[in-house]
Amino acid sequence: MQTEHNSKGELARYFLRLGCLGFGGPVALVGQMERELVNDKKWLTKEQMRESIAICQSLPGPLAIQVGIYVAWLRCGFWGAWIGGWCFILPNFIIVAALGALYVYLGDLQPVTAIFYGVSPAVIALILHSCYRLAKLGMEDWLQWAIAGVCLVVTVVLQAEVALLFIGAGIVGILYYGKIFKRSSTAMQIAFIPAAAPAVAPVAGGSTLGKLLLFFLKAGSLTFGSGLVIVPFLEQGLVQQYGWLNEREFLVAVAIGMISPGPVVITATFVGYLVAGFWGALVSTVGIFLPSFLLVLIAAPLLARHRGNPNVQGFVKGAYAAAIGTILGACILLGKIAIGDWLTIAIALVSLAVLFRWKVSNPMLIAATAIVGLVAYPWLQPAWVMIK
Repeated sequence: MQTEHNSKGELARYFLRLGCLGFGGPVALVGQMERELVNDKKWLTKEQMRESIAICQSLPGPLAIQVGIYVAWLRCGFWGAWIGGWCFILPNFIIVAALGALYVYLGDLQPVTAIFYGVSPAVIALILHSCYRLAKLGMEDWLQWAIAGVCLVVTVVLQAEVALLFIGAGIVGILYYGKIFKRSSTAMQIAFIPAAAPAVAPVAGGSTLGKLLLFFLKAGSLTFGSGLVIVPFLEQGLVQQYGWLNEREFLVAVAIGMISPGPVVITATFVGYLVAGFWGALVSTVGIFLPSFLLVLIAAPLLARHRGNPNVQGFVKGAYAAAIGTILGACILLGKIAIGDWLTIAIALVSLAVLFRWKVSNPMLIAATAIVGLVAYPWLQPAWVMIK
C-alpha cells in the first residue's frame, strides 16, 4: 500500500460526490463504486473490490459505508478511511436532517408519498442490476451458487438477514476452498469478530440523547448488509419499545432513507431529528455509523496481511456467496412493499431494461421515476402504498 502517492483530497472529493449522487441502496452504491473505482479510475483491481465486498458483508453494519471505508483505507490508509467514510456520510446527513426539519416544522411531507410510489420500483431495478454485476465479479462455481440459494431461501422465509449465515458460509468456504489442516488462526479471528459483536453491544439508558446514541450503536453493531435488515430492528425499538415514533412516522423515515442518496441507514438521521432535533440527528448518525469504522479498521490490517492465505480466501468466497443470496432475498421482500400495481410493475421493468441497455446514471433514473410518481399518484390514488 503506497499511501504517499495517493491524494486524500481526491479521495474526499470522490466520496462527497458519491454521498450526494449515490442512489439505490447498498447494492446499487457498491455497484457504482465497483464501476467507477475499478473500471474508470483504476484505483482498485477486480480482486481487491471483490475482497472488499466480501469482507465488509461478513461484518455487522451497513454494507455500502463499510465498503467505502475499506476502499478508502486501501487507497489512503487509516486517516484516509476516516476522511473518506465521513465525506461519504456528510452530504446525506445534511439532506436528511433538512428533511427532518421540514417534517417537524411544516407538519408533513405529502409529496414523499408520490415520490416513494415512483422511485421504489426503480430502486428494486437498481438492486437487481447491481447484484448482477456483483455476481459477475465474484461468483465462480457451483458451491457459491448453492450457498447463495440457501441464503436466499432463508432470508425470504425468515423475512430478515441472519447474521450466522455469513459465518456459516465462511466456514463452508474454509472447508471447501482452504487447507483446513493447515488453517491459520486469522480465519477464525475473522469469524469471531461479527459473532462477538452482540456481547459488547450497549443497552440504552439515561437521557434521550444518550438512549438514541446507544440504541443506534447497537443497531450499527448487530445488523448485516442492507438497509432492509435494519428496518425490523428499528421498528421494534423506535415504535414498540421506546414509543419515540408512531407507525406512520416510522414509514416516512424508511421512505426518506430509501429515496435519499447515500447509505439507506441514514434513516437514523431522520429518526434522530424527529425525536430530539438537530442534536438527536447528529448522535443517531454517529451511533449508526461508528461501529462500521471500528470494525473495518480493526479487521482490515489483519485481512490485508493474510489475504493470500487459502483459508482466508475460502472464508471470503463463502461470505461473498452468502451476500449475493441475502441481497436477492432482501430484494424480494422489498419488492413486496415497492410493487403493487400495473404502473409500478412497468416502472420496475422499464428501469431494469434501461439499466441493462444504456449507462444511465442512478440520479437520472431516480429523478425520472420521482417525476412519474409525482404525476401519477394523484391520478391513480393507489391505496396499497406504504405511506397513507
